[in-house]
Amino acid sequence: MRKQIIVTGANEHNLKNVNVSIPRDQLVVITGVSGSGKSSLAFDTIFSEGQRKYMESLSSYARQFLTQMSKPDVESIEGLPPTIAIAQRSSSHNPRSTVATTTEIYDYLRLLMARCGTPHCWHFDSKGNQCGRVIESTSISQIISQIHSIPSGKKLMICAPVVIGKKGYHLDVLENLRSQGFVRARVNGSIVDLREVLLDESENPLHLGRYEMHTIEAVVDRIVSGPDIRDRIADSSEVAVRLSGGSMLILIENKDGWKELRFSERFACPDHPECSIAELEPRLFSFNSHFGACNRCDGLGTVHEFDPELIVPDQSLAITRGAIAPWHRAGPAMRRKYGRQLRKFCEMVGVDSKTPFEKLPKAKQKLLLNGGSVKGSRTRFTGVIKELERRFKQTESDNVRSWLMGFTTKMTCPTCEGERIKKEARCVTIKSDKGEHSISALTAMTISQTLATIKKLKLSKEIAKIAEPVVKEIEARLTFLVSVGLDYLSLNRTSGTLSGGEAQRIRLATQVGSGLVGVCYVLDEPTIGLHARDTSRLLKTLRHLSEIGNTVLIVEHDERIIRSADHVIDVGPRAGIHGGTIVAQGSCKDIEKTKSSLTGDYLSGRTSISMPEHRRAFDKNNTIVVTGANKNNLKNIEVEIPLKSLVCFTGVSGSGKSSFVNGVLLAGMEKKLQKKTIPVGICDSIAVENVIDRIIEVNQSPIGRTPRSNPATYTGIFGVIRDLFSQTKESKIRGYKPGRFSFNVKGGRCETCQGQGLKKIEMHFLPDAFVICEECNGSRYNAETLEVKWRGYTISDILNSTIEVASSIFEAHGRIDRMLNCLMDVGLGYLTLGQPSTTLSGGEAQRVKLASELGVRTNNHTLYILDEPTTGLHFADIDKLIEVIQRLVNAGNSVVVIEHNLDVIKCSDWIVDLGPEGGSAGGTVVATGTPETVAKRKKSYTGKVLKEEIFNS
Repeated sequence: MRKQIIVTGANEHNLKNVNVSIPRDQLVVITGVSGSGKSSLAFDTIFSEGQRKYMESLSSYARQFLTQMSKPDVESIEGLPPTIAIAQRSSSHNPRSTVATTTEIYDYLRLLMARCGTPHCWHFDSKGNQCGRVIESTSISQIISQIHSIPSGKKLMICAPVVIGKKGYHLDVLENLRSQGFVRARVNGSIVDLREVLLDESENPLHLGRYEMHTIEAVVDRIVSGPDIRDRIADSSEVAVRLSGGSMLILIENKDGWKELRFSERFACPDHPECSIAELEPRLFSFNSHFGACNRCDGLGTVHEFDPELIVPDQSLAITRGAIAPWHRAGPAMRRKYGRQLRKFCEMVGVDSKTPFEKLPKAKQKLLLNGGSVKGSRTRFTGVIKELERRFKQTESDNVRSWLMGFTTKMTCPTCEGERIKKEARCVTIKSDKGEHSISALTAMTISQTLATIKKLKLSKEIAKIAEPVVKEIEARLTFLVSVGLDYLSLNRTSGTLSGGEAQRIRLATQVGSGLVGVCYVLDEPTIGLHARDTSRLLKTLRHLSEIGNTVLIVEHDERIIRSADHVIDVGPRAGIHGGTIVAQGSCKDIEKTKSSLTGDYLSGRTSISMPEHRRAFDKNNTIVVTGANKNNLKNIEVEIPLKSLVCFTGVSGSGKSSFVNGVLLAGMEKKLQKKTIPVGICDSIAVENVIDRIIEVNQSPIGRTPRSNPATYTGIFGVIRDLFSQTKESKIRGYKPGRFSFNVKGGRCETCQGQGLKKIEMHFLPDAFVICEECNGSRYNAETLEVKWRGYTISDILNSTIEVASSIFEAHGRIDRMLNCLMDVGLGYLTLGQPSTTLSGGEAQRVKLASELGVRTNNHTLYILDEPTTGLHFADIDKLIEVIQRLVNAGNSVVVIEHNLDVIKCSDWIVDLGPEGGSAGGTVVATGTPETVAKRKKSYTGKVLKEEIFNS
């Protein structure tokens, strides 16, 4: 018999005494409608029990620092290997976390650069040209050998650089050389006799320009090359190196004059000794270490600078009457102080203090903001920006610092140009067939480009042997990232900017790279954000994990993943209290045969999501026309979007969908509605042929960042419910107002947990755990508040009821009932009204927002922008969602959707397909038109999969 994970008596959340056997070392998919209990089984039961057992395996010493985790509500789980969860939560919001650091590729790149990199001089001359000379450490014996190898009979001069590119007369240097017995020196390339020069007793015997750069080298020895001068070369070289502090210059006579050979005993440029570094080591390339991080931005790559536009938001105001916002809005004492400074400035430059800022000459505006010397006077004005910078640095008040931050703009660090590391590290390169690459250049490329570069490194045999294990590790990890469809990302991409699906696939690639076996991986919809074209690559990676001896347990709705699974478990039959049982399990064919399985109905074709009989016609006079869109990887594209239609933006991951819809369309239209100028770098123009009253972005960001936010508070019905409780007879006798029934303020809430119902337990090296408050038993309220009942329900009962149950309770209350029905329409009837927002998935949060909009009655023309609304949805839920979206459009609104799901795409009125690839190979319009039109485009990846979907529908 095959090894199995045997779950017995699982009752977590809505699970109903579930017994299930899961084959080990196979690819297993758990599917079912939203809220059926899939995550309760996979994450809250199997993964949680695996984590708890791991903690129990720790020593008693380690366990004393941890609070005992509660056992999931399950009778037993046998045959459970160690569990690792890879959920769809968004990645770290730490600005120091990047794709490279998360995958540990950056650690290997740092090691590669430290062991195989070549440092170059970073000195720039007055014209902005970089020296770029290779910095090498040359020992005295190596220097002597090189000099000794010069052909016999050549005149040589051994010199010691003592002044390099410095202003002044340098009389003290000349006198010091003469006192040490040196007879000659080379000044700005010409040999001079110190004995003759110093006969002139003036302070400038060489007649040097005081404010010009000069270079002086002491001539230590003059010899003729030959076989018998090795000892003399050795002595003279040691003197030269000691005199200069580590470098020396050899002049060799040739036909054109003298050829220069420069050497440095330490890691320094012979031409610019100030450009020196210690031995190359990995920490030099780390932006999370003070040793390698840029001093200006501390390794963040960005700085906050005071923005003149924020400091003077209204240029029509007078200088002393509110034009300088941070000074005008300061406290009374500071306002008086700054008022005196502004009046003094007006006197200094000769302008009326009542002059509007915009009427000042540009030079005086600049002087006011940046400070400087007043023309025709010795007086200097500090400048508003310098004064704000001084106050920001000196204040000890977090409130003042936070307030001043409101007048700053985040910008690329001018010192490191966004590369995060010091110039010494930025000038270390490694060679490939495409040229020299710094570590910053390697991480700025897309993952596929970095992989191609690493495979083509040009290393000497000796260095290649050292680099082999490091390069092998880098190649393997980059290959894994490509295999999960992330080839378009750059390694320096900040983790906080990744979508939930991208972050999950990065963690998946990291786990694949770790090479663990005998583990149970629990994944939550790894196909999120992935185009149908890339699903096969992801499947190959998942299959690899199971083939090397791991159990891969996936919560998934994607049909291709379900059909490719070794074993499928269908949980249902419906959501919430109507789910929590195993409807069917076995192969995909077994699921198809089960008539009680809703999943089986869709897989077998008994039920399907049908295309609309008629699509809304494209009206040339009712569109949004965007021209010259060039944000991120968009290549100056023009897009026409029909209004009062369902428009789908498609394309492979990284093709530019979000850049266009969120970065161009949303940002540009918001500015147009505010009658403001469209920001530079977005597009050339946006023309709207119809009136749009408002724009609503319905994304997957949380509806709240604390457990205090929930569906009832977000949709606004909790306030109405509290009003109902305050109007009961008991409330009126006790004098309870609506605020009494709020868990956010003192009075009615439980003060032990401060109305959260849970208490946070810090787990030190593990994620924080939450336990039910013992005082209120998770109800959030104190005993007195719970004594008040409305129609037999306490306020806690209402919050703990599902939306479906609450709908029957409040069916006579129009506003509440209408909103609850909207929540059920988008498939959220299984959620409780008081479910903390932090426990909602991105897809659930997005549908709460969508329902909230559906519940608002308005006659305005609204443009809705949705980002992958099918996340976390079963076939049946997608059917409901499409119906809801069509209702929005039928009501006279416009809906723009970013989507990979073919059911939504085929039901749209118009498609804009971007690509053809991701990253730099994307950003163009591949195809536009109805689904039938796009399906005929052979160059469109979307068209290829859509063609099969449409013809099979």
